Amino acid sequence: MRAKEQGQDGQRILVTGGAGFLGSHLCERLVGQGHAVTCIDNFFTGSRANIAHLLDHPRFTLIEHDVTEPIDLEVDAIYNLACPASPPHYQHDPVHTTKTSVLGALHLLELARRRAARIFQASTSEVYGDPQQHPQSETYWGHVNPIGRRSCYDEGKRCAESLFMDYHRQWGVDVRIVRIFNTYGPRMHPEDGRVVSNFIVQALRGEPITVYGDGSQTRSFCYVDDLIEGFVRFMAVEDAFPGPVNLGNPGEFTIAQLAEQVIALTNSASPIVHKPLPADDPTQRRPDIQLARDKLGWQPAVQLREGLLRTIAHFEQQLTVPLA
Repeated sequence: MRAKEQGQDGQRILVTGGAGFLGSHLCERLVGQGHAVTCIDNFFTGSRANIAHLLDHPRFTLIEHDVTEPIDLEVDAIYNLACPASPPHYQHDPVHTTKTSVLGALHLLELARRRAARIFQASTSEVYGDPQQHPQSETYWGHVNPIGRRSCYDEGKRCAESLFMDYHRQWGVDVRIVRIFNTYGPRMHPEDGRVVSNFIVQALRGEPITVYGDGSQTRSFCYVDDLIEGFVRFMAVEDAFPGPVNLGNPGEFTIAQLAEQVIALTNSASPIVHKPLPADDPTQRRPDIQLARDKLGWQPAVQLREGLLRTIAHFEQQLTVPLA
């Protein structure tokens, strides 16, 4: 199966997980830049609604496919975003999550090797586990429980990074590895279990805001447009720099602060309730993005309040119809 003919001066680009939250924004950006984009998704967590506005575009092709199986396409570049990324989703079928990360990486690296294509790996800050270094820089090896409930995702992504670097060293494949920190924005699934979507949906519905632990654990929240800008900049760098590179917003907030801000911005009367902290849940998460500044000239531009207002507006619209 082949992608549609590339646009003038554009590339043939494959985006796996392209109907997901991040993938749909990336596909939209790449089509807008004049590239011919082939989106692959198995629709486990992705949604056709996320890419509905692209389906009739002459430079966009959708293929329903699971990356645990090989695929052969004529491509110039590959973005690998295929993998469920929220705990409820990746823990639903942990064996398949690991297969998606590891077999998916292997099959796509083979495709990149055959086609001499540049390939991007969407890794995660979860490779740092519950970090003992703060903030986390790319030189930190992490503190991960290899047999915990989160390990299907954490170790799957760590193994994928290993494969990417081995293909780079052994066969000269042009790889780009990004470690993504907490990202939010329109097209998040309202039931994905991530903290921003959880809080906004609960606040808009007038339900109690669920805070795990005492709320003192910290996260850094990057708006989706900023993240996609980092992706595109990294893939445009011509020197063979594989990364990994942290992409995220270095602004650090406690979960309690996030809950209070969401309540204020939604004018909600929702109370805050506390539940036990899940196993292996990181207590601190903040990226050191100096490498991204130096190599990509990148840093986030959207402040949390502005990004939350945009995301709240999206969910207000989504919640006017019954949730699937």
